[in-house]
Amino acid sequence: MRERRQQTGFIPPRGLTSPHVQTLLPRLLPRPRIARVGEILELPDGDFVELNWIRPAPAKPEAPIFVLFHGLEGSFQSPYARWLLATASGMGWRTLLMHFRGCGKRPNRLPRAYHSGDTADAYWLISELSRRYPKALKVAAGVSLGGNMLLKLVAEQGGGGLDLAGAIVISAPLDLATSAERLHRGFSRIYERHLLNALKRKVAPRLARGELPLALDNHGLARIDSLRGYDDAVTAPLHGFCDAADYYRRASAGRLLGEVELPTLIVHADDDPFMPAGLFERLPEPADAVRVEITHHGGHVGFMEWRNRRLQPWLTRRLAHELACWADTGASWQSAMERHLSRTDN
Repeated sequence: MRERRQQTGFIPPRGLTSPHVQTLLPRLLPRPRIARVGEILELPDGDFVELNWIRPAPAKPEAPIFVLFHGLEGSFQSPYARWLLATASGMGWRTLLMHFRGCGKRPNRLPRAYHSGDTADAYWLISELSRRYPKALKVAAGVSLGGNMLLKLVAEQGGGGLDLAGAIVISAPLDLATSAERLHRGFSRIYERHLLNALKRKVAPRLARGELPLALDNHGLARIDSLRGYDDAVTAPLHGFCDAADYYRRASAGRLLGEVELPTLIVHADDDPFMPAGLFERLPEPADAVRVEITHHGGHVGFMEWRNRRLQPWLTRRLAHELACWADTGASWQSAMERHLSRTDN
């Protein structure tokens, strides 16, 4: 693979190389305490998403912006979200997280919710950021489901279709069908059960109130025992797909790897228990704009290392390095933009 390389910067502590230990450890450790302020962003179809802006925010409107998209049933409370947001904010970036529909404090208004290939809300948010902060350099990151969504978005929009300087994709299930199969096997069924229960808890009250146009009742919902079954019965019909297979085929971003024009970093662990080993051997060759970094260990959004005499997420260190590179690029870009505007004004 042209742009594939093993990333040697992540070294798991001795005895903590298991993908399941790496995946579960972040839930057991303290998370950074960060202040935030919420915002309701209205969407064109009458629904909304909830934004969390990290405080304190930079005073200058041209400060760089970091926006994070979480994973399936994730939120501001997810361990990785707190760590990544705290890292970007601490570096002086204007930092925010977009909750997918219904993943914040309030249920969304419409029957539709969100899914792995639903790029419209993220596109609307980035357009709004461009309107509010036209001179700011912007970088987006997506984790797990949010990473698949983000890669699909940048592939769809091409190099100039988004006001983004770059994208970062972390532990993303770029082949949704094989990920659903992997989650239904062995110990990974623990993760599938956790995600499935979260999805059911959210949709059950809406089914009971008759808010969803589905040929399903709560008894049928209770009998679903796999994510694929849930996607067949709920995700696909709610969002215009024929069935789970159609949804997986059309929403998977991996098939678009060769079409990405925006500078994009993909971070992936080869032992991720949410995906088959050798995932990128199944996918098309990535475009020149894509850099794929694959670690031997790390689990799913784990990447826990021993640093400063305690366990910490290596992802924060990797993000800080990437954002520092973008900040250097942004300083040059900002100077060029100011010179251009000065000439235009004169």
